[in-house]
Amino acid sequence: MSENTSAFYDIIIVGGGPIGLACALEAKQANLKYLILEKGCLVNSLYNYPQNMTFFSSSERLEIGDIPFVTTNPKPKRMEALEYYRRIQQKFELDTHLFEEVLDIKKNDNNFLVESNKRSYTAKKVIIATGFYDIPMLLDIPGEGLNKVRHYYNDPHYYSGQKVIVVGASNSSIDAALETFRKGAKVTLVIRGNEISPRVKYWVKPDIENRIAAGEIDVLYNSALTSITETNATIQTPTGIIEIENDFVLALTGYRPNFAFLRKIGIDIPNQAPCIPHHNEQTMETNIEGLYLAGVVCGGLNTHLWFIENSRIHAQQIIGHIQSTWD
Repeated sequence: MSENTSAFYDIIIVGGGPIGLACALEAKQANLKYLILEKGCLVNSLYNYPQNMTFFSSSERLEIGDIPFVTTNPKPKRMEALEYYRRIQQKFELDTHLFEEVLDIKKNDNNFLVESNKRSYTAKKVIIATGFYDIPMLLDIPGEGLNKVRHYYNDPHYYSGQKVIVVGASNSSIDAALETFRKGAKVTLVIRGNEISPRVKYWVKPDIENRIAAGEIDVLYNSALTSITETNATIQTPTGIIEIENDFVLALTGYRPNFAFLRKIGIDIPNQAPCIPHHNEQTMETNIEGLYLAGVVCGGLNTHLWFIENSRIHAQQIIGHIQSTWD
């Protein structure tokens, strides 16, 4: 990554995911001095997706900067996406500081002071593109802090031969249930509602339904975990409370943006769900002049509102508005 002799920028972009990269591409094309600050690796959220994940979207809908995303698969996989976005960063030599976390942003007159865990920067404008994958939605039950409870899922082999409870009915939960089952785990799905989510990928939904119908994966509908111990899990079901032996709990119940950070830097966020941060839908500017939101963070708790494919346009909206304010 390139080094900088100056700490003053036209734009600082917080978040090095696909939308942060899209904002950088637009800023570079507009000859604006920009910097991406990413607290983890490049496209950190995608890196932390399950190893075998297949995207719902086709490859062309994940493209940024009019750069083709070529794959031989009908739907691209995680590793292909990592390769695609890494090549974009390298090809365009996007100015990026990785493993540098932004701790605070303060507006001082017409500029912003951006404090990271490594240094300070000054910028005329700031774009927040931090996504929503940072903080898991907790069950808030006894035993959730045990090491056997995981809120992120990576590789199914780890759970081979184990009794695994998977909590949730969405794509991440269903993928984990199917993959761990196929690696030899004894899987029990615990679902708060009465069905598999209709948002589950259309080629996956029949698979999980068939595994349930065949008795290969157990499912408890209209149920919720109430406590977890080192050896067991207690579950409230429609017919009463049951306790089952259990080695691991994959509580894949969703994630949320870092609201505490957004509020700390002054963005207005309603206390009531879906807690959508204040922003202008045409310009993406927040209640703080010169501070913008981009990507899935704009949806608050409504994490199914924005995806890569429909929030790529935010980069053009933001850079266009910034240029108009400087004309």
